Amino acid sequence: MGFGLYNVSGNVWEWCADWFDGSHTARAMRGGSYLCHDSCCNRYRVAARTANTPDSSSGNLGFRTVADV
Repeated sequence: MGFGLYNVSGNVWEWCADWFDGSHTARAMRGGSYLCHDSCCNRYRVAARTANTPDSSSGNLGFRTVADV
């Protein structure tokens, strides 16, 4: 929990603005999603990281809006 938020990981993979690696072909995603298999439960962490091409779309991909507080 942080800043009054609860249960913010494990819903959808969250798109990040940074590239996954130096190849600049895939964007980073963090957090894990409800579609992760049980054997991958270690991915249900905010720090979990994976990659996908920028033009990808799926029901388990999303983003988080932010604001300065």
